Amino acid sequence: MAHRQARRDTRCPRRSRAVEYPSRREALFAAGRLGAALVFGPLLATLASPAETEAGAAPMTTRIIPATGERLAVVGLGTSGVFDVGDDPARRAVLAQVLQTLAAGGGQAVDTASTYGSSEPVLGALLAQTGLRPKLFIATKLESYELNDRAMQAALKRLRTSQIDLMQLHNVADPNQSLAPLRRFKEQGLCRYVGITSTFHSDYGAVEAVLRREKPDFVQIDYAIDDRGAEVRILPASAELGAAVLTALPLGRGRLFRAVHKRPLPAWAAEFDAATWAQFFLKFALGNETITAVIPGTSNPEHMADNLGAGRGRLPDADQRRRMVRFIESLA
Repeated sequence: MAHRQARRDTRCPRRSRAVEYPSRREALFAAGRLGAALVFGPLLATLASPAETEAGAAPMTTRIIPATGERLAVVGLGTSGVFDVGDDPARRAVLAQVLQTLAAGGGQAVDTASTYGSSEPVLGALLAQTGLRPKLFIATKLESYELNDRAMQAALKRLRTSQIDLMQLHNVADPNQSLAPLRRFKEQGLCRYVGITSTFHSDYGAVEAVLRREKPDFVQIDYAIDDRGAEVRILPASAELGAAVLTALPLGRGRLFRAVHKRPLPAWAAEFDAATWAQFFLKFALGNETITAVIPGTSNPEHMADNLGAGRGRLPDADQRRRMVRFIESLA
């Protein structure tokens, strides 16, 4: 068990700012001046006047959480790696801007985990500092060895909240895994929803088994235009069973930005209102109606504003999504 956990922690998706941001910045500029205006205009408005942004921007698309009928904005934020900044005041200040941009732009979901270094306590401190907790949908995760009252209370303390919106079992690997402890937390009012996660394709069989037997409210899975394995079993099962779906790594672990390096967006991307490469990739995922929300990670307010654009306007239909896949595959 210790060996397996060590392997998982090593593979847990984290992003280096030195790798992600320059390549993404170049991709944004390559998309043209129109795309840049759409990215930076909303950001500047957000920082200047959140109320103005909320009033003037196109509405954010929302989707229903099947378990309750509650609606959730389709673009959120992941914190793995990027919120692991410790006590650094300058980096925390930038992350506060990321959260403010998310909330002002109509986004809600913020996903973190007990194993993401200092991400949970940093997020908790920023929620308290900004007063944004009521506007956001906070999701976190516990490992299988943490399914106890002490770990649950510790997560609440780190996040400085009395209730977590979504508590997930991280990296499901055992097909016989019980979610009884999570359901007990839900009954106690400590969380509103329960879910399971995995970004390991070798464990998708276990994920499907737990999904079908335990019927969690949410499933979080790895899904991107260049990583569509979840379409085979996990997404159909989620749709059948009424589980909301969060997609981890919808920007493809950085591969996608490298693939489109210095390339302009194809003109036909305007057919589904994609103005930048990030919006192109995120709209692909959201074009699958089983997906409830995408949660790309970033510690850059400009990228957060850009990501939010994927939740506005038209989404690609099935034919357009097939064309998107062919285009990306042609770059390999």
